[in-house]
Amino acid sequence: MTSALPHVREAGSGAGVVCLHANASSSTQWRALMERLAPRCHVLAPDLYGAGKTPEWPSAETIALADEVALIAPVLAAAGTPLTLIGHSYGGAVALLAALADPARVRALVLYEPTLFALVDAATPRPNDTEGILAAVDAAADALDAGDRARAAEHFIDYWMGAGSWQRMPEQRQAPIAAAAVNVRRWRHALVEEATPLAAFGALTMPVLYLVGKRSTAAARAVARELVATLPNVERIELDLGHMGPVTDPEVVNDVVVAFLERVGVLAPGREP
Repeated sequence: MTSALPHVREAGSGAGVVCLHANASSSTQWRALMERLAPRCHVLAPDLYGAGKTPEWPSAETIALADEVALIAPVLAAAGTPLTLIGHSYGGAVALLAALADPARVRALVLYEPTLFALVDAATPRPNDTEGILAAVDAAADALDAGDRARAAEHFIDYWMGAGSWQRMPEQRQAPIAAAAVNVRRWRHALVEEATPLAAFGALTMPVLYLVGKRSTAAARAVARELVATLPNVERIELDLGHMGPVTDPEVVNDVVVAFLERVGVLAPGREP
């Protein structure tokens, strides 16, 4: 079910490119990439449920990744066919499910460490490389139960970005992340209980750029091992970054993304305007 419409950032004209953000983030994370792409394509970046200016999930039922795909259906329609999907972390997981729902309309796929942890659990029974993220989410949930959103956000951010990252973050950045941290249980369910089998992703024959952070977590790298071995037309590039590379070092990530989109014909080659 979906009774909400997502807030969308939109710029440019031409071939459609849809950018999907990470947990505890919003469409704002794509501003720099949108500036680079807009002169050569039609780029759209929606806020997923409960992020940015999009309403919260409007149901007492547990959310699934398919519900996020349903939310962005109008955005995908506006992007036209064929379109390109770019997703980071949770947004990468949503991008993969959106591509599976209609592979024929997806021209290319760019993934920065999609967090489909269910794939790791299916391949390797627990305990496995997902233990760290599950412990962080459990600790964040306990903090929420104690009424401490900031502490919940600290567990989540420090897992992904390293110990002490939350304390070093400016207060103005902490506030929206702490507000989003109320969703940690929802995020866990969507990513750990996702039922799509690994083999299904073998149907995604479009060009895929899979970006991995050399300094990222065991869980993110374990998902990468499974998906890179399954996607039939994938190019894996490792960057000297962490899991939040598209946020912390957008210029590094965006250079690689733009080069890939030129190689596969989404963007016309040549100098950027």
